[in-house]
Amino acid sequence: MLDCIVLGAGISGLSTAYYLRKLGVKRIAVLEKGKIGGKIGTVREDGFIVEKGPNGFLDNKPFALELVKELGMEEELYPSSDEARHRFLLVDGRLVEIPLTPKDFFSSSVLSLQGKLEVLKEPFVRRFPPFLDPSVGEFCERRLGAEMVERLIDPMVAGVYGGRAYRLSMKSAFPLLWRLEQRYGSLVRALLGLKRERRLKGGPAGPGGRLVSLKKGLFSIIEGLCERLKGEVVLAAGCEVEGVKVLPGHFVVKTRELTFVSRSLVVSTPAYEAARMLEDYPVREALSSIPYVPMVVVALGYERKKIKCPLNGFGFLVPEREGRKILGCLWDSRIFPNRAPSGYELFRVMLGGARSPELFELSDEELADLAVSEISDILNIEGSPDFVKLFRYERAIPQYTVGHEKRLEAIESFLVKFPGLFLNSNAYRGVALNDCVGNSKVIASKVAGFLS
Repeated sequence: MLDCIVLGAGISGLSTAYYLRKLGVKRIAVLEKGKIGGKIGTVREDGFIVEKGPNGFLDNKPFALELVKELGMEEELYPSSDEARHRFLLVDGRLVEIPLTPKDFFSSSVLSLQGKLEVLKEPFVRRFPPFLDPSVGEFCERRLGAEMVERLIDPMVAGVYGGRAYRLSMKSAFPLLWRLEQRYGSLVRALLGLKRERRLKGGPAGPGGRLVSLKKGLFSIIEGLCERLKGEVVLAAGCEVEGVKVLPGHFVVKTRELTFVSRSLVVSTPAYEAARMLEDYPVREALSSIPYVPMVVVALGYERKKIKCPLNGFGFLVPEREGRKILGCLWDSRIFPNRAPSGYELFRVMLGGARSPELFELSDEELADLAVSEISDILNIEGSPDFVKLFRYERAIPQYTVGHEKRLEAIESFLVKFPGLFLNSNAYRGVALNDCVGNSKVIASKVAGFLS
């Protein structure tokens, strides 16, 4: 009998297995029906380094950085360029830098004068009652004004989650901001309070962080984890789970070829896959109710001389009011200069999401043409791309919609009845890589405690 079975070999599943081994758990199997790495993947071709999914992690949380260092890959860490601090928004057809200071905010054209005046009222707006679960849009409209939501918050939500501001839960999607508002009564007062606290402690002034990746791309972390687990953990790709049985004292996982029995089970798959595996149990309804949105990533490489627009930042987001099809564009070779060969630039264009799910029905050629047309117009590019790669995700990013907290409570009430069963993926408490690694460390500790 195994000590633990981990279902899913994305970053959550692999890091869970890694931390379990660190804690002394020995008999572990990681089963994956598709490719190892989940949404994390890197294409290295023709001198370009292209991320299929996320392109890095912030260093304001320690989890991913610590993992990379523990894997002996510290020399591979690749911080983003200073240029990447500059981020842009498409406003009335032109790129406008998103202001980072109060002075820049009031001189910026991101908001109208009326919109800026609405923001000035923020310190005097009463905090939300703690028992409510407002959407991100409702929360920010009340505190910052409708224009701020339309022009900045909604495109930001589309950039992070592929979602819509008036659908996602503020408590669940941006829990830090919710807690700050609850603690200080105002986002402005929270910012000032954090600055005072950090100044007294000698730390950085804000909760931001620098984007970090690895020199050869994020998939290097997956490769490092697989190398560390080799010989110690059974890692099986192309192994589709047909069903899971929760029995007294053990779990039975049936695949097409084999049946595995274990004392504990960690389901590190997307919520819809977890619902399929646990379809005989009442938790299926809560898991199935976590929606996902489709996303398409189009990577485009251009010879630099074809681009007439200056590139000096992270990229840009597109508010819905602009009438464009794309959600935004990352200037990958400006964020991480080695992502394109000398004399070239690499862009990644995002399409679909909750705003335009119908675009997923287009062919690869149509989607690539759409991406090329949009950024050629916005960035004043002459000529065709020299490099094109397209990645489709029918169910890309989980949506922490209003009511997500209640879903988690229903899931937890089920898990309490079955000691040794754990759920761990980006569907529950954080979609970012840092969250996945941090949550995996916590889950591994719980599993080890259960087994001891």
